Amino acid sequence: MIERLLRWVDDRVGSAHFVSHALRKAFPDHWSFMLGEINAYAFLILVVTGTFLALFFRPSSQPVVYHGPYTLLDGVTVSEAYASALAISFTVNGGLLVRQIHHWTALVFVAGIIVHMGRIFFTGAFRKPREINWVIGVMLFVLALLAGFTGYSMPDDLLSGTGLRIFDSVVLSIPVVGTWMSSLLLDGTFPSHAMIPRLFVTHVFLLPAAIAALIGLHLALVWRQKHTQFPGPGHTEDNVVGSPLFPQYAAKSIALMFAVTAVVCALGAFVQINPIWIWGPYNAWQVASPAQPDWYIGWIEGALRLGPPWALHLWGHTIPSPFWPAVLLPALLFSLLLCWPWVEAALRRDRSSHHLLEVPRSVPLRTAFGVALALFGLGLTLAGSSDVQARYVHRSITAITEFYRWFCVIAPPFGFVVTYFVTSELRASGGVQKSPRVRLRKNARGGFEEETIP
Repeated sequence: MIERLLRWVDDRVGSAHFVSHALRKAFPDHWSFMLGEINAYAFLILVVTGTFLALFFRPSSQPVVYHGPYTLLDGVTVSEAYASALAISFTVNGGLLVRQIHHWTALVFVAGIIVHMGRIFFTGAFRKPREINWVIGVMLFVLALLAGFTGYSMPDDLLSGTGLRIFDSVVLSIPVVGTWMSSLLLDGTFPSHAMIPRLFVTHVFLLPAAIAALIGLHLALVWRQKHTQFPGPGHTEDNVVGSPLFPQYAAKSIALMFAVTAVVCALGAFVQINPIWIWGPYNAWQVASPAQPDWYIGWIEGALRLGPPWALHLWGHTIPSPFWPAVLLPALLFSLLLCWPWVEAALRRDRSSHHLLEVPRSVPLRTAFGVALALFGLGLTLAGSSDVQARYVHRSITAITEFYRWFCVIAPPFGFVVTYFVTSELRASGGVQKSPRVRLRKNARGGFEEETIP
């Protein structure tokens, strides 16, 4: 019966040849090529757990008097959103477990994107013809940050409400259009009754749809352009050496899916995260201290804490101090990441296509820049919890802030120099050959061909 059904389908859509070819497609065996699949499975878990939570969450800022199992808040006026988040945590069967799995998976999802992008960056997998996929990856990273922040902000607890207030201040700092953007997001001034419903629509519908579309486009391009691979015996620019999709690679991928699910479920079951009943409901006149956001937003929080108190008045408009660290700095960093494939191609004068990867020590400039950027991000992220650190190390916040300012100024160039020196020495002593410089020249037939530059 199954055979007849498959033949019936194939007679009408002609799928047999495509399926047969797809099952024989080779995938590299190196473990680092599985990092991207961790993100895909984390996204699926986020969709499943998020759908469950959306069934019980009420995206409303309307005030209600809480009467529930958490007696410390009994009789306190809270928003419907906060009350429903408490109900999910204390009265819905499995609600707290699913909520914590969802939160932990979001952290794993963002971390997985960063690690995956790091592997692509340090091995040169973004080079021609894969520049578009690199741009898609950077866009996915930005959307993942927005998805995490909007989801973190919806329960309307004191910690997330403080974060939203900071976010609104950052938006307002944008010259000319800042007030219009804030009004669009909030339908008025902060806080507004439209704030949580708009966060809900953005987090549950808009951002997941955009992320799913970009993931689908990313996978389609990977399938079309074939996989990159590390240099090795039998590995050339024209082939892919590895395991076929079925059954070897499919078995590894399914095992990885179960492993990712097991890890996030274990974290959700045994490690508490974001206990909103401790923070209490958001009130504009209250601020949680010491407090810090999730780590993937911590670098922007750290930039705000380290940023200079500059306020400029130009052409009748004020540019307040939050604009420089929270708007201009991220814009410059993400613009550099988006343009990096073309920047490196220009620096190396390399316009040819590449399907073989490079080990990090073979390209000292790229590796040194990546280390410097990582140190800069680390300094900003740690600065985002300066008040928490001050509490435990018994030092003033001013001293810790000053330390991280110097760290962000000194550590990146120091890391760049040290990394460049070490990788250059490793390349010279380890027999790593430089990638050939290639240029295009016009041939006698009027076309173009590649020419290696000695």
